[in-house]
Amino acid sequence: MSIFEPKSKVEFQQKKMGNSEVDKKNNQVPEPTLRRLPGYLFFLQKIKEEGMLNISAPVIGKSLNCDPTQVVKDLSFTGIKGKPKVGYNTYELIHALEEFLGFNRTNEAFLVGAGNLGSALMAYQKHQSLGLKIIAAFDVDNNKVGQLIGGIYVLDYNKLFHLADRLNVKIGILTTPNHAAQDVAEDLVNCGIKAIWNFTSANLVLPAKIIVQNTSMSSYAAVLLRRLTDSE
Repeated sequence: MSIFEPKSKVEFQQKKMGNSEVDKKNNQVPEPTLRRLPGYLFFLQKIKEEGMLNISAPVIGKSLNCDPTQVVKDLSFTGIKGKPKVGYNTYELIHALEEFLGFNRTNEAFLVGAGNLGSALMAYQKHQSLGLKIIAAFDVDNNKVGQLIGGIYVLDYNKLFHLADRLNVKIGILTTPNHAAQDVAEDLVNCGIKAIWNFTSANLVLPAKIIVQNTSMSSYAAVLLRRLTDSE
């Protein structure tokens, strides 16, 4: 049993995705596009500060080392279109990207696991805004409970269930030890969490309707080190 096991848990059964949900999923923006859009946004914010009012897809592509055709295709998902010989209005494109990505809204989240990685994410949030705001962190370690990190209090894990009912938070950030990840993820789902940002290496088994974004540090490190070895 995980050290994160709560005093009481609600059992749930995994349901198959209905046809309407399948159709909706098929119409979603491709994940590679979603990964590229923030890069466009940060680049545009930089050139806006330099006073550039308009910019073309070829310039964006050259600056970010990507195909201009792909840039146009990616940006089309925001609903904005460039003008011939003019390109995109920088301010309008920034607004469209922020709106599309949800960066101009506050999406509240709970973080579970206030170890080194969890603490780093809380500290990072104090200086950066990505449309996601951690409003509380939870841990079972009494040495961490009560700490204030990046302006966020670390609370006893069992308070998760009470606060979830009160605050209606839909996003959970998982930075627990790998062995505890599945149990905690299930707890988050039982608390009403709809999307989980998983920083562990655990392969979470959850209902199909739950959105899971995996960001494993070990996986990214493996890719980096393998590419380094291959280049030598």
